[in-house]
Amino acid sequence: MTTPYPPSGAPTAGYTSPIPVRPARLADAVASEWTKIRSLRSTMWTLGTMVAVFFGIGTLVALIVRATDDGTFVEDEVLSLGFFGAVLSGICVITLGVLTITSEYSTGMIRTTMTACPSRARILTAKAIVYFVLVFTVTAVTTLLLGVVQVGILGGEPDGGEWLRATLGVSLYLAFLGLLSLGIGSMIRHSAGAITVMFGVVLLPLVLTIFMITFDALRGLSEWLVKYSIPSQLGALYDGSMMDGGPTGWEPLAIIVGLTAAALAGAYATLESRDV
Repeated sequence: MTTPYPPSGAPTAGYTSPIPVRPARLADAVASEWTKIRSLRSTMWTLGTMVAVFFGIGTLVALIVRATDDGTFVEDEVLSLGFFGAVLSGICVITLGVLTITSEYSTGMIRTTMTACPSRARILTAKAIVYFVLVFTVTAVTTLLLGVVQVGILGGEPDGGEWLRATLGVSLYLAFLGLLSLGIGSMIRHSAGAITVMFGVVLLPLVLTIFMITFDALRGLSEWLVKYSIPSQLGALYDGSMMDGGPTGWEPLAIIVGLTAAALAGAYATLESRDV
């Protein structure tokens, strides 16, 4: 026998959900963003390519140096050979950083995300935390393994400071470079546009110097652009800056942290001022 519905306006039996109800927290947003980023195929492809490029090029360069060394190679510089892979793998880091935020805009998923979590600052913070931890962890493991392989191929005994800069320093630098890309992507909200801007940030200073070098009045500016370009800053972490007088030691890390902080500040400001 079917139980009739109660008349309109009549009280119904109360229902208590077995799931505890509580306000959403940052940890919940982080868990959500972790599910998203590990579910995207772009994450696997970009990080996989980054590891292959970083480790593969670094190992190949070490093998070439070993095969062609005429006695001039200094074994203490063995870790600096990771520079070539680090610069190219930065392309993958930039791409993933942009896609972490812009992919939701391109699919319209960002509306669902902001409906589920009205706090926009919390969403961006969760994305930044998940992205940074993921990229830093993968890069730290890759740089450490590459350093061990390069020392095994070429020998040498790098000191503790060289190991720290070539592993921890480079990993932090690339992770913050990715966060800079995430901030730019949040402001532009377009994958191709944000990636193009970031490639310009990396490559444009070096390209401009080609045209400036013939003008004596611009020589100082062209040298400054080379010294503080992103490839040169990465080289400084490997004790191999492109020109003398640029950032040294841990200074490149301080510079990229400042740039990233500025980009994220702009991202938070624009995110709160837009409809979506």
